[in-house]
Amino acid sequence: MEIDGNVLAAKSLVHFGVQHMFGVVGIPVTSLANRAVSLGVRFIAFHNEQSAGYAASAYGYLTGRPGVFLTVSGPGCVHGLAGLSNASVNTWPTVMISGSCDQNDVGRGDFQELNQIEATKPFTKLSVKASHITEIPARVAQVLDWAQSARPGGCYLDLPTDVLHQKISESEAEKLLTEADKNRSISEPKIERPLSNSKIEEAVSLLRHAERPLIVFGKGAAYARAEHVLTKLVNSTGIPFLPTPMGKGILPDTHALAATAARSLAIGKCDVALVVGARLNWLLHFGEPPKWSKDVKFILVDVSEEEIELRKPHLGLIGDAKHVIEVLNKEIKDDPFCLGSTHPWVEAISNKAKENVARMEVQLKKDVVPFNFLTPMRIIRDAIAGLGSPAPVVVSEGANTMDVGRSVLVQTEPRTRLDAGTWGTMGVGLGYCIAAAVASPERLVVAVEGDSGFGFSAMEVETLVRYQLPVVVIVFNNGGVYGGDRRRAEEIDGPHKDDPAPTDFVPDAGYHALIEAFGGKGYLVGTPDELKSALSESFSARKPAVVNVVIDPYAGSESGRMQHKN
Repeated sequence: MEIDGNVLAAKSLVHFGVQHMFGVVGIPVTSLANRAVSLGVRFIAFHNEQSAGYAASAYGYLTGRPGVFLTVSGPGCVHGLAGLSNASVNTWPTVMISGSCDQNDVGRGDFQELNQIEATKPFTKLSVKASHITEIPARVAQVLDWAQSARPGGCYLDLPTDVLHQKISESEAEKLLTEADKNRSISEPKIERPLSNSKIEEAVSLLRHAERPLIVFGKGAAYARAEHVLTKLVNSTGIPFLPTPMGKGILPDTHALAATAARSLAIGKCDVALVVGARLNWLLHFGEPPKWSKDVKFILVDVSEEEIELRKPHLGLIGDAKHVIEVLNKEIKDDPFCLGSTHPWVEAISNKAKENVARMEVQLKKDVVPFNFLTPMRIIRDAIAGLGSPAPVVVSEGANTMDVGRSVLVQTEPRTRLDAGTWGTMGVGLGYCIAAAVASPERLVVAVEGDSGFGFSAMEVETLVRYQLPVVVIVFNNGGVYGGDRRRAEEIDGPHKDDPAPTDFVPDAGYHALIEAFGGKGYLVGTPDELKSALSESFSARKPAVVNVVIDPYAGSESGRMQHKN
């Protein structure tokens, strides 16, 4: 019996461990998707390749296995580049598979023709084509391995139409799969480099003798499953810690040594900073003055030698975050030290954090109607806290909505916060929600979205309903980007001055009605009691829902880079 390239590609994906796929089907990949489903893969079909790609990238982060998404050729591949590039910038293992035109018709203007290998190269670690059906198993193994090896990222596999239609015997197919297994070699091995004893000793000495040490960790540490070893390090040394936005939850935000609420003091005054799985990019002010002290000594832990060479820290430790911290813990165990709660630095951080939290709580306690951003965010925070463990995955997207949520919402478990990430990408919200629901089915997913961020992928609420995913989308509706028309008088001029402002949306938009059109549950809320009731009901139901929270359009402000005033 013979099988075609679609069947062999599906068999290869299953053989090499793929359990879920995301994508948008059509010529020439519909059969591939159907065959994958028949072999046990759960295929989540989207409306837009961008959202499918975002879902695959988040899935890679949450599971530690490559997220795989499927697109058609040409424009489908181009749309998918959004998710592929987002994966690479965030260093999450992701594989995009696209159909492409018949190889015999390349250069002749074939249907959706595009040189997809060249188009994807700037955004991937590896872009390859299966030029014949016999190459499919080896190519599938190759992109999956490359995506998760060393520093993870995006990879691309091109499957031409003619290759998908070629046929071989089942026995030959099995032989090819076996050979691909035998020849499977990860070109960028995940083998841990031996850490220099002298560097480990130096790192521990720097921390031990520092007057104001700080441990900073990011989503790279979360991806590495470093929460237990980092908890041990913090608890044994008594060093305050600061998570990046998606590093929140590696240790609970409620931990006594959490410096999030004293961020400016922590980074401005620390003299030694151990940075684990986080890059010294814009999110950490490039590790430079005036936010950081000019004399701070960075100990940078990163899986990428190139990253350490770029940042030029005082000391670089190359390796997987979990492994490096394990080695540091062993070194400290032989000669332990602990700052203690009465250490001047710990007291300074603790007192500042308490002061800032108390100041914030004064504002949060107020029931402001029409809603500002703080009142509904407090209600959401308290409703999430009431769920206990397993904590929901919180997806946060928007400008003011994401900024306020970063300060107010509390993360107590690792990998339970997804936001715009390293690239500050808008449009990731619904894709991330779907990925989280698929990757962590035991958790509720709660999206806290600005109305602008929601609009990028709002049609995917139909996908939520179609697959009955436990996702509650909360939309902060303030009538536009940052809050509608904020133009100064001198800016309102010209022949089109009566048009809506570039930041304006339709006022009082019924976002809740969108999900109702597909059979989901919608809520329109404008008071604390209405919001509490909607959250209680939707959280308990664990069914697709949209909560449309009406916000005062004058409550927001223009937002971009992270602003921290604590």
